Amino acid sequence: MTGVLHVVGVGPGDPELMTLKATRIIGAAPVVAYFSKRGRPGHARGIATACIAPNTRELRFEYPYTVEIDVTDPRYLDGMADFYAHCAETISTCLTQGQDVALLCEGDPFFYGSAMYLYDRLRERHPTSIVPGITGMSGCWSEAGEPMTHGDDVLSVLPGTLDEDSLTQRLLQADATVIMKLGRNLPKIRRALTRAGLSHRALYVAHGTMAEQKVQRLDTLDDAPVPYFALVLVPGRQRPR
Repeated sequence: MTGVLHVVGVGPGDPELMTLKATRIIGAAPVVAYFSKRGRPGHARGIATACIAPNTRELRFEYPYTVEIDVTDPRYLDGMADFYAHCAETISTCLTQGQDVALLCEGDPFFYGSAMYLYDRLRERHPTSIVPGITGMSGCWSEAGEPMTHGDDVLSVLPGTLDEDSLTQRLLQADATVIMKLGRNLPKIRRALTRAGLSHRALYVAHGTMAEQKVQRLDTLDDAPVPYFALVLVPGRQRPR
């Protein structure tokens, strides 16, 4: 009998924000898989540490690159496709042997989560289940103490990788916005916010719900590099309430 692939959202960072279902499945899984940057232990693995049983087999999948190659470079797509194919086959071997696998994912698996690429490759071959998680953005706006939408406000979630004109146009069309994937894109994001007249409403949140959390107005942030787990919030609720 084949094992079940459980794609488990572990939430935004604070282990107490994992769901009861997530902790139960991780604790019972004979195999736990997760992604990590080169030389790093893996953020999702860190969140779930207390849930993983002592004798659990761990599959650590190290990305071949993250920011070393631009996403528009054909080598990036080819390399990542090969990487995900290898990860999927490694998990498939465990599943074929009858072992359940818990594949960990920060936030929610289907919201910009790398785990979805393995799910795509395995869903037709093995039984699967998805455990949703609290998204990073909801963790961040809760820690910032800023309600984002009300009434008929429209919320947009934008990747900072968009070009400046596209970012500006989408900022103008939305009532509230979350901008993700900051990193090297922050200067461009700042310019787009200024062009849209929204710099004064923008909040910067890094490591939301974690011990090293930082929340401040974006216009008070210096030009130092920002971490991967950072985003910009532009709260809505500008109409009468």
